[in-house]
Amino acid sequence: MNTEKKYVVAIDSGTTSCRTIIFDKEGKSVSIAQAEFTQFFPQSGWVEHDPLEIWTAQLGTLQSAKTKAGIKSDSIAAVGITNQRETVVLWDKETGLPVYNAIVWQDRRTSDFCDELINAGYGDKITQKTGLIINPYFSATKIRWILKNVPEAAEKLAQNKLLAGTIDTWLIWKLTNGKVHATDVSNASRTMLFNINTMQWDEDILNLLGIPKQILPEVKSSSENYGIVDPKMFSNRAVAQVPITGVAGDQQSSLFGQLCTEVGMVKNTYGTGCFTLVNIGNKPIISKNKLVTTVAWKIGNQPTVYALEGSVFVAGSAIQWLRDAMKVIYSAQECDFYCSLVKDNIQNVYMVPSFTGLGAPYWDSNSRGAIFGLERGTKREHVVKATVESIAYQSNDLLSAMEKDIGKKITMMKVDGGASNSNYLMQFQSSISNLEIQRPTNTETTALGAAYLAGLCVGFWKSIDELKNLNKVDRSFSPNMSSSKVEQKIKGWKEAVKRTLNWTKSIL
Repeated sequence: MNTEKKYVVAIDSGTTSCRTIIFDKEGKSVSIAQAEFTQFFPQSGWVEHDPLEIWTAQLGTLQSAKTKAGIKSDSIAAVGITNQRETVVLWDKETGLPVYNAIVWQDRRTSDFCDELINAGYGDKITQKTGLIINPYFSATKIRWILKNVPEAAEKLAQNKLLAGTIDTWLIWKLTNGKVHATDVSNASRTMLFNINTMQWDEDILNLLGIPKQILPEVKSSSENYGIVDPKMFSNRAVAQVPITGVAGDQQSSLFGQLCTEVGMVKNTYGTGCFTLVNIGNKPIISKNKLVTTVAWKIGNQPTVYALEGSVFVAGSAIQWLRDAMKVIYSAQECDFYCSLVKDNIQNVYMVPSFTGLGAPYWDSNSRGAIFGLERGTKREHVVKATVESIAYQSNDLLSAMEKDIGKKITMMKVDGGASNSNYLMQFQSSISNLEIQRPTNTETTALGAAYLAGLCVGFWKSIDELKNLNKVDRSFSPNMSSSKVEQKIKGWKEAVKRTLNWTKSIL
């Protein structure tokens, strides 16, 4: 590799915003650019994005981060991409125009069809093949919905002009100016169309859902050369050949960014949702406790690494709801202050933020959010505290399921994501789950994972051992709550959750 190349670029395409972060050889970010994009909610339970807005925002951050850093494209060794998973785009391969908005992972429009598949007895078969639970969360039924409900999609398919993919695939296609239609194994494993045993698109499931294989991307490893970024994406004068060499879904990328490279290592990302993953090694284990089995990553020709994962659909977005919809707080940073105002246990307020249903281990698309325990003396701080604590309770549900699957107590968890900066939340999580929490100095581990995967491919970093010297711990949290108090609090949480289950069907 040319030693003049001093940086790796990470493109991080999230659920509410796009970012580009440029990392140096020490794993430090030298430049960050971010842009939010619009969330559309056309019907109850529907969530959409404009793929062209995502692309424009992402390209803008790429160019802005490069300008801020004051570097030329010939100083960039490689580009890594990490992305919101399960969100799907279908587009015309000749015009590059989407046939419909991107349907987001949070979307619940295919709930009834998923119930039909389950009732028809396909649940175990699909779980054994894909590691996933039949749920509208995953990409497959979203693709089917567009094919069946958008006339333009059927028209383009008949003309052999239709392409489909998750956000990583969309960005790769745009960055390479339509030359590469590909995804990585980690993103493919989230579609409910990919067989994690054979590591191929599954013909039986494709036929069941009526999804043509030819519209799907080529599946590659998480760390290999995908193709060259069109130089015009950097600037009109750029001529450098910069390869895309790292691709991973955001949670798998975070697992790698936290360097959870050994079996049994756990991380939790506190973002829009909450995602807990444990490395289970080179053989997939099918969960008996309603977690999903996912491909964590594959580096070049090395054996595939798998993980068990639990997903909380609403975590940091519950804080956004407090701020934007309810106007209870002005910024997320105020949460710790309001939590500190609650000095007693008189107000036992619980918030269940199942705005788009509940993920693992409940998998209830019909649950809806609720606040329990309100009294005349309930104040703003009680609601804020209950909302913050709901994130920890949901994460604890995942950890409990994980411990049952792997057969041992989890004693330490690495954390990242925006909400992990809340000291109150991290301390409460440590206490309620009875484990040590480690928060790294650099909490941008999702982008860092994509950078690591890209850099390893081109020799920017030589090995995982070299990467381990780059990650530093900022702060650790240890349990400080009595077991009786923990038991009482979890009991209240479970009762609150139970009362939200099947809500949308129970009121019909």
